[in-house]
Amino acid sequence: MRRLYRHSPRAAAVILVAAALMLTSSASWQRAFAQQTDSDPPTLVQLRPNFYVIAGAGGNIVMQVGPEGVILVDSGSSNMSEKVLATIRRVTPLPIRYIINTSMDADHVGGNGALTKAGLTILAGAIAAGGGLSDDLVTNSNRASVLAHENVLTRMTESEGQPSAIPFASWPTKTFAYHQYSMYLNGEGIQVIHQPNAHTDGDVIVFFRRGDVIATGDVIDTTRFPFIDVKRGGSVQGEIDALNRLMDLSIHNLPLQWQSDRTFLVPGHGHVYDKLDLLEYRDAITVIRDRVQDLIDEGKTLAQVKTANPTLGYRSQYGTDSGPWTTDMFVETVFNELAAKKGKK
Repeated sequence: MRRLYRHSPRAAAVILVAAALMLTSSASWQRAFAQQTDSDPPTLVQLRPNFYVIAGAGGNIVMQVGPEGVILVDSGSSNMSEKVLATIRRVTPLPIRYIINTSMDADHVGGNGALTKAGLTILAGAIAAGGGLSDDLVTNSNRASVLAHENVLTRMTESEGQPSAIPFASWPTKTFAYHQYSMYLNGEGIQVIHQPNAHTDGDVIVFFRRGDVIATGDVIDTTRFPFIDVKRGGSVQGEIDALNRLMDLSIHNLPLQWQSDRTFLVPGHGHVYDKLDLLEYRDAITVIRDRVQDLIDEGKTLAQVKTANPTLGYRSQYGTDSGPWTTDMFVETVFNELAAKKGKK
């Protein structure tokens, strides 16, 4: 298990001591969140005394531990469930109480079924008896509960019977359809905030207020430009809106920049951010969007826009030319969204 802090280069440059810390810890972060194979055990990283990140099991998993038990944000891929559970047991024998899903992606929800079975409900089913609801329905058959936005469940039910369908065991057991769902567990105020039409139409960010840790899901992906899943309601503007919301929620370590106090933002994939990292990421997406808009206003075609390289200055840091989501695909998505808006004017 590792206890690591990643310091922003911009902040670390202020004081030489901070610069030295940044050089050592940044490399450690990269090693901790490096790509792993299914045969590798997940990596466990400690953020706070009771906050951990489990990396290398699909999407990043945030784990908060307290007297009531374990709260997870996302559950990783289905084939990594046993290893994720073993990693949790390295920290605590307490039961898993809640899993909060940030989207409907298989690498974020795949472990729901196995991990809920290993958990224990925190809900008292008998309380709902007067409402005509069975104990099994309310308590998820005495297993841990799975919370997600209603659009996550809608998308899962729509895909039922298709090759890419999510198994029923991984579906959320509790959903909400409004802006925010709040609860208090382990002495921690937890806000589950819907981010409409960002990566998908079911994205949430999970804000642990006392711990000052935010699980962003795939609203942030430090391994590539954000994946805008248009088929499932994602949009570039919604992505930028979500990043701006994260900017509002996060705090940097001012005025004592050499200290580790700051908001930690755990992305869906990649290493942990602080506010200055987020600022650079948000600005990159916004600048690329504006560059593509200018090229469209000049009458450029998609091919001409790609040739103009609107990701210049950001491609080496955030881009990738291989895999299921490339830089060209990101630029094309930005172009198509902006061109469609221009056509409506």
